[in-house]
Amino acid sequence: MAELSEDQQLIADTARAFAHDRLRPNAARWEEEGLDRGVLKELAELGFAGIYVGEEHGGSGLARLDAALIFEELSRGDISTAAFLSIHNMCAWMIDAFGDNEQRAAWLPKLTRMEKIASYCLTEPGSGSDAGAMRTTAKPDGNAHYLINGSKAFISGAGFSDLYVLMCRTGEDGPKGVSTVLVESGAHGLSFGKAEDKMGWRAQPTAIVNFENCRVPVANRIGPEGEGFKYAMRGLDGGRLNIAACALGGAQDALDRALGYVKERKQFGKRIADFQNTQFTLADMETELSASRALLHLAARKLDAKAPDATKYCAMAKRFVTDAAFKVADQALQLHGGYGYLADYEVERIVRDLRVHRILEGTNEIMRVIISRELLKS
Repeated sequence: MAELSEDQQLIADTARAFAHDRLRPNAARWEEEGLDRGVLKELAELGFAGIYVGEEHGGSGLARLDAALIFEELSRGDISTAAFLSIHNMCAWMIDAFGDNEQRAAWLPKLTRMEKIASYCLTEPGSGSDAGAMRTTAKPDGNAHYLINGSKAFISGAGFSDLYVLMCRTGEDGPKGVSTVLVESGAHGLSFGKAEDKMGWRAQPTAIVNFENCRVPVANRIGPEGEGFKYAMRGLDGGRLNIAACALGGAQDALDRALGYVKERKQFGKRIADFQNTQFTLADMETELSASRALLHLAARKLDAKAPDATKYCAMAKRFVTDAAFKVADQALQLHGGYGYLADYEVERIVRDLRVHRILEGTNEIMRVIISRELLKS
């Protein structure tokens, strides 16, 4: 694996310090109280709210590998906050990459400063992995507005965010009829379901987003009609890397906690760390995480280089890293024995948070479909 540059090491160190000082001490409390807007603004001050956005609009103009470093380190403090930040960044990237100059100027400075927080609305109650089957529609209401009807499920930040980047149907069935529209909070006809009671990611609100004759200006459409599905697919490679990075950071935190515990805890007159079984388990955990990090960084470098096999590598990284991370976190809990099951030790929160990473941004079964399809093309 190529070594990190001096700048990349500085980025990782900055994120690690923030995670240690501001996220880790509060992660358990935020499970009860929810996301902290003040902390999100502090992350924006570090340049972490517009990671891929151009500097002319207040962004950091960084690469996908840089983002992977940031999200891994932040997740060592709080997986839920780091993952939410990754969604906000994907929304800002989409506006920067595909919006016009007026849209960039109107939204990006606010998003990069976290004056406005963005959520991404793709998944529907009736279509999970089959995003092209979406039913939410945006139909013309005169020449200057759309009327949007439908609902989106599992939306992180629903009711909390200020802007919703919506994938909706403006044309024919299938992927070619999908467009991207920005819907502001407070829009007439926009409402939210009850907050979902989830296994993990409990700090961030998740709910259904409902659109009932929701009137939105046509000027809020990003790009031409019918291009939205392409934008969504373009965003998935990077999204998969970020979800993998968050899983990796969470698993690293679990390993760090387990290491501290087994060095202190004694059984049968000696430290748990002195038993060979413990040492073998720790060795496997460290190996799994090192292999995960190498594959994640390779995939990120390929995406930055626009390599033809980048999509395959992003899918491989997402599949391998999220599976390995969950396994490592579960082993960390096991090393804690009964104490690992208690909230005070926080490993159980990491296990709960990491479980969904094998489902998000395409399930790991879908990752296998993508990988095999790319293999069989050659």
